[in-house]
Amino acid sequence: MLGFATVGLLAYAVDLALFTALRGPAGLDPLTAKSVSFLAACTVAYAGNALGTYRTVRTPGLRAYGAFFAVNLAGAAVQLLCLAVSHYALGLTSQRADTVSGTVVGMALATVLRFWGTRTWVFRAEGRVGSWTG
Repeated sequence: MLGFATVGLLAYAVDLALFTALRGPAGLDPLTAKSVSFLAACTVAYAGNALGTYRTVRTPGLRAYGAFFAVNLAGAAVQLLCLAVSHYALGLTSQRADTVSGTVVGMALATVLRFWGTRTWVFRAEGRVGSWTG
């Protein structure tokens, strides 16, 4: 779990920094900025998990990347939903509100989904099917 958390923190930093830059100085709308920052963070997370956290689990071919992308896409949907509700439904339109809803609240909820999905469907070791602990 420590390796997953470390990789996650790195991907989170990429997501937060890129979202902030795209939302602020670049002036993109919040959903576009979050989508671009998600793609960058997803790539960092896959590389970190494949080469670090789950390096002993051999998952051949593109299946692992496809499953990883699908799990992270579901996590991104959670983040985008939090951002959309905050920005459009609640009218909290400041950059700070967008950052809190998309990269704090949304990320916390999405992390639970990603941890479970990554261990269950992407880097599944023999004898461990769907287990949270091993």
